[in-house]
Amino acid sequence: MARHQLTQVAYDRLKAEFGDLTTRGRIQVAEKIERAREMGDLSENGDYHAAKDEQGHMEARIRTLEAILEDHEIVAAGIEGRVSIGCTVTIVYDGDDDDMAERYFIGHIEERREGTEIMSPKAPLGSALLNRHVEEWVDYEAPNGSKLRVRILAVEHRD
Repeated sequence: MARHQLTQVAYDRLKAEFGDLTTRGRIQVAEKIERAREMGDLSENGDYHAAKDEQGHMEARIRTLEAILEDHEIVAAGIEGRVSIGCTVTIVYDGDDDDMAERYFIGHIEERREGTEIMSPKAPLGSALLNRHVEEWVDYEAPNGSKLRVRILAVEHRD
């Protein structure tokens, strides 16, 4: 099994970002470094140091993307009403009112969704929720050892 499970949307976005950084991004940073070098003394050249820092951050991001894209698996949409990787789940903790519900996208950290927190399917709650249904109560053990219980209010699947 691949280390990184992604939806098709996330894979496409990461592949496009990788392509952009390895072409346009590298060219732009190289140009910034060259312009800064032309200013003279590099030891006190803030523009040069800023461009080199930018280059370092960009190369680290390229390596991260490369690792994800080399060892990934595209996950298909799950069964409606059942929690799976790539879905958004709404839960409420035992004892809380439904208006205190929390929403999470179950998936890889690179699946960023506006307005929704990401929950790893490998996290204690994330793994306990997998394959469960709407209105089902789920018990799990939190990292601190306490036993918690949540009810699934909704499951949304998107392509």
